[in-house]
Amino acid sequence: MDNSFQLLDPKIQKWVYKQGWSNLRQIQNDAIKPILSGKTDIVISAATAAGKTEAAFLPACTAISNLTDSIGILYISPLKALINDQYRRLEGLCYMLDMPVTAWHGDSSQSKKKRCKKNPQGIILITPESLESLLIRDAGWVRSAFESLKYIIIDEYHAFIGSERGCHLQSLMHRLECLLERQSTPIPRIALSATLGEMDKVGGYLRPNKALPWELIKGSEANFHLKMQIKGYINKLPEMLKLNETEYSELLPSTDQKIAQDLYQVLRGESHLVFANSRKRTEHFAVILSDMCTDNIVPNEFFPHHGSLSKELRVELESRLQKESLPTTAICTMTLELGIDIGKVTSVAQITAPHSVASLRQRIGRSGRREGAAILRMYITEKELSSSSSISDKLRMELLQSIAMVHLLVKDKWNEPPDMQLCHFSTLLHQILAVIAQWGGVRADQLWTLLCESDSFNKVTVEHFKALLSQMGELQLISQLTSGELVLAIKGEYLVDHYTFYAVFKTPEEYRVMHQGKSLGTLPVDAMALANEHIVFAGRRWKINDVDIDKKLIIVNPTKGGSPPNFVGGGGIPVHDRVRQEMYKIYQKGDYKIDLGESKIDFLDSTARDLFFEGLEYFRNAKLQYSFLIAHGEYIYIIPWIGDKIINTLIMLLLREDIKSSNYGGVIEIVGMDEYAIFSTFKKIAKQSLPTESELALLVKDKIVEKYDHLLPESLLLDGYGAREFDVSGAHEWLLNTLFE
Repeated sequence: MDNSFQLLDPKIQKWVYKQGWSNLRQIQNDAIKPILSGKTDIVISAATAAGKTEAAFLPACTAISNLTDSIGILYISPLKALINDQYRRLEGLCYMLDMPVTAWHGDSSQSKKKRCKKNPQGIILITPESLESLLIRDAGWVRSAFESLKYIIIDEYHAFIGSERGCHLQSLMHRLECLLERQSTPIPRIALSATLGEMDKVGGYLRPNKALPWELIKGSEANFHLKMQIKGYINKLPEMLKLNETEYSELLPSTDQKIAQDLYQVLRGESHLVFANSRKRTEHFAVILSDMCTDNIVPNEFFPHHGSLSKELRVELESRLQKESLPTTAICTMTLELGIDIGKVTSVAQITAPHSVASLRQRIGRSGRREGAAILRMYITEKELSSSSSISDKLRMELLQSIAMVHLLVKDKWNEPPDMQLCHFSTLLHQILAVIAQWGGVRADQLWTLLCESDSFNKVTVEHFKALLSQMGELQLISQLTSGELVLAIKGEYLVDHYTFYAVFKTPEEYRVMHQGKSLGTLPVDAMALANEHIVFAGRRWKINDVDIDKKLIIVNPTKGGSPPNFVGGGGIPVHDRVRQEMYKIYQKGDYKIDLGESKIDFLDSTARDLFFEGLEYFRNAKLQYSFLIAHGEYIYIIPWIGDKIINTLIMLLLREDIKSSNYGGVIEIVGMDEYAIFSTFKKIAKQSLPTESELALLVKDKIVEKYDHLLPESLLLDGYGAREFDVSGAHEWLLNTLFE
């Protein structure tokens, strides 16, 4: 063992030996001294199953091994399931140390919470929402129970960065330090993360006020091995219509049926993950594969996993994967992208192009976790071409995007950096209400100092803050006493008292789906089906017998036929500039293969290869290596090979010139103009003083994105939406480089 190992508590050393480990992993050794010093924040970045949890907890538990009068470690996770998973992993270690560990979330045992409240010690595992609830409802206990808190450990840190939930987490950690009066002796934060783009900026997001320095401990990827293939399909049928009484499988698109057949043949007999990108497609493929098992009179091995399913069904599937006793394939959304322990998974399959390179990297990390190579299979469908086919279809953009993402992941070892420039005004409104609820009354200057001046909302200006407080007063969310303190007004009290308040993300009203008294999961109200309708849910076909509006219940029985319901929250993730630039480079080079030394790696099957060369031929015939513009009949197509934020900006700049256009997978389509007019318009725009992102947002009708956006003043809504969707400087740079180079 390394010398650092000797710094660990003897009982922890004994636990390590009992695991049969001859040595700690490098990140585990490297983390011991800086964590024990207690003088720095730390980001531990490594692949799934690389030992990040032990890297944090072995030294952190050493540091609190003799602490008996306070919670010593606060572990924060984005998922309740991950908390339960980590609880199981920590039980043995904490038993050796006689150290309590408490899982604290909505599904946790009340008796264990009461025990912890009576005698707060050891480790608490919690979600941001449950921590918010504690701060609002029991701040006095938090102040005493966390009096000597040594560390805050954040798991799956990459899932927080740049999001409203990440902004909420920043605010919670800062509010906790202020409650404990630890501003001068900050609590070290240890973030466990998958590898992110621009890791040098990530530590700054961990603690924006820089009250402590930060250190990056990065795992080695030298032993990463990947076997992969992209399989191509040609869709010769129109998109499937919604079916009721008609047998669902009879009218499936030929490609979906073929993909399912290929999955069935390749995956049966072992355990795998299949990422279908949406809850609807997850149910869609789960039921097709389940039907195939039934048709072949074999046990079903294919089960759906997504956020709308009941906890019992999800836990049952996770447990089945962990036991590794039965072959099991989970057809899933992003729910299994994070680090829940699911045992050894032979391979990962991806249906349609992944959301991002970062997402693809996470998913690959779920395969080959203990030994051997990771295995990735991608299934990409392109439409059969006709005289009316779109330019995107002719360029085979989905296949090309998938190839580009593989190149960036494997060849360049790159993935998207998080967007850390957003203000998250909706979350700020939430935090103003939360802080007032926590303290009963707070002055405006105290709110500014706590939330904006030093930490979480440091991109918010004084003008922003004043406008928000004024709007909240007008909406009767807050009111001001004669003493100057701000308190909750009638509508603010209503929001804070509602059970959905603790989350800063949208939680739509949902109906429970029940069969014979057993909950199958929930459906959002706007996806709710009607009585006698046939649906696919939980990987099976059901007929809706009754809908109880008062009790918010949908009663179902097994049947034949039906289609998956539409779920909310399926919005697309914007494609990054570098992905589209890599797509262009691949076509410009005319080769999709990955250079590896003197050899080239071919990872497309014959159909995907044919589709690639079809797209390449069109690229060359249209001379797109020399021009960004194609004229076709009454249409003009602009292919700028840039990310969606800049494309959104170009579309809005054109709209300001009374030119309507649309974005189809990176291709801008314009009707009723000629090439000369487009060039002239772009040159005119490039020479103008361009509008700000907020001014462009004025042209957008629906700007409600985050939970409380509908309560914001118009100026803040414009600023927030503009920063999220547009990039004026990037668009201006593209115009100058393209038109005047």
